[in-house]
Amino acid sequence: MENNQPLQPKKTMLSNWYRQPKIYIRLPSKGEYYAKDALDISTTGDYAVYAMTAKDELMFKTPDALLNGQSTVEVLKSCIPAIQDPWKMPSIDVDAALVAVRIATYGEKMEVSTNCPSCAAENDYEINLNTWLEKLNQFQFDPKVVVDPLTVYVRPYTYLEMTQTSLKSLEQQRIFGVINDETLSDEEKLDKFGKSFSKLTQLTVDVIAQCVAQIETPDGIETDVTEIKNFIYNAPKEIFNAIADHVQALKSKIDIPAQEVKCTSCETEFLMPVTMDQSNFFAVRS
Repeated sequence: MENNQPLQPKKTMLSNWYRQPKIYIRLPSKGEYYAKDALDISTTGDYAVYAMTAKDELMFKTPDALLNGQSTVEVLKSCIPAIQDPWKMPSIDVDAALVAVRIATYGEKMEVSTNCPSCAAENDYEINLNTWLEKLNQFQFDPKVVVDPLTVYVRPYTYLEMTQTSLKSLEQQRIFGVINDETLSDEEKLDKFGKSFSKLTQLTVDVIAQCVAQIETPDGIETDVTEIKNFIYNAPKEIFNAIADHVQALKSKIDIPAQEVKCTSCETEFLMPVTMDQSNFFAVRS
């Protein structure tokens, strides 16, 4: 079986020069919601983070591996060996883990470029990633959604579920490009567009159903996956919306907040979004 954790060879003349943990982090999940054997749980709640190797950096330059999530999995196994199976890690830990890897590799400051919405001038700003990690240390995942007389309990998606959903959504959104395909008739465009939109709507409902762990009713507790999915498909929109809004609110709490900045050219103040697009997040050393 392949071992993807950092190699621990016998003591040699060069052993002391192997990479060592650079920082320690606490996971937003507090170590919960992991499948068995997916995480080597720390008794202190702190997890060692190593800097990326040259091989790890190359993983983030492989487009296909970035798209399907494989590069993220390999780098996390290398740099945070306590996360033994990143595919099964709760999605609420992914961004925090990647930010920690970037800090361990390049330092806590990150340079971000953006264009001013007023004068279009390009500006460079520096943000402190430690500030965001400190915010995540305060994150509390609230699984309970009360829709009287029901109580719905949700769980975070796994990284595998999140990646699969993103790929399915991307696949359907690409089909919307048929609108500009001059080789298709209007009828064919309308047919393809309608089918794709239907699949995207189905995907939205599937995503919510997937994160429901159990539902408490006056008659007992339902945990069967099939029954829960059937319920989500047949529930009144008020119940569905309450669950969807709760899930979205939890996600927003772990997103990197937009930064308040000022244009150096026209002095316009605006909010600059910061994204976790690995293709550029790990590309600039700053």
